[in-house]
Amino acid sequence: MNKNLSDFLDFIIKQKNYSKNTSKNYEIDIKEFFKYVEKEGFNYLEVDYDFIKGYLMELYDKKLSRNSVARKLSSLRSFYKYLFNNDLIKTNPFKYVSTPKKEKKLPKYLGVEELEIIFDTPDTNLPLGQRDKLILEVLYATGIRVSELVNIKLSDIDFLRKEVRILGKGNKQRIDPFGEYCLNSMEKFIKDGRKKILEKHHTNSDYLILNEKGSKITTRGVEKIIDNIIKKASLKKHVSPHMIRHSFATHLLNEGCDILTVQELLGHESLESTQIYTHVSNERLRSVYLKCHPLNKK
Repeated sequence: MNKNLSDFLDFIIKQKNYSKNTSKNYEIDIKEFFKYVEKEGFNYLEVDYDFIKGYLMELYDKKLSRNSVARKLSSLRSFYKYLFNNDLIKTNPFKYVSTPKKEKKLPKYLGVEELEIIFDTPDTNLPLGQRDKLILEVLYATGIRVSELVNIKLSDIDFLRKEVRILGKGNKQRIDPFGEYCLNSMEKFIKDGRKKILEKHHTNSDYLILNEKGSKITTRGVEKIIDNIIKKASLKKHVSPHMIRHSFATHLLNEGCDILTVQELLGHESLESTQIYTHVSNERLRSVYLKCHPLNKK
């Protein structure tokens, strides 16, 4: 049991290029299912459709949201597909289990004024301040995931064309453009702050974003940096790297960018994943309409 799970987690990280955070969530979901299987006296390699229906009923009895159930099903479906493809089971019992429709929650995003406050917070006279400013610039200029940010190498950047090569989910590559502000932050950090960090610790690195010791930064490290920036900026809201990605997509659509371009920039396989941002944009339009139309004013 544990070996098959360990091999599967190794597979999705090395072959599917999933992040360690995603792998950890898969592990939690699958181990939770293992406990249920053992409690019911079954073998996890012999569960069938009816058994899975019983598990789903237990999840709903625990008042889990449809999104949570859908995520757990996705983890288990991937795991059992792996078992089937490696001839460890004869049939995949999760193949015909339908996924509950997800609850549509509009993504939270930052306004331009809030972003300006955040961007002005890091002290760019200091090496780590230059790095922190660059993290914000790259995330907002490209809309990339934090897991993609930490893997950017200097060799991935075309400074003349202002483009960066991104290795996304499933080892799929794409090219994302960035603007002059981001370029200026990159050049300042590379020529000054990054060099000082590496010299201080007598080390070298191929990666663009470094931790304070000159090594490749982690996704959690980026999250902590943004948390600290938000505290210093005195913004009364939780801001994650993903919220900056939401802001990137929403602002592009608000300014008239077409949805297919936004889909490509975000690295979404399905247009459905991108369409959630049109709901945000539509809500903004509706709000402006209700506020400005003469017949709506009292």
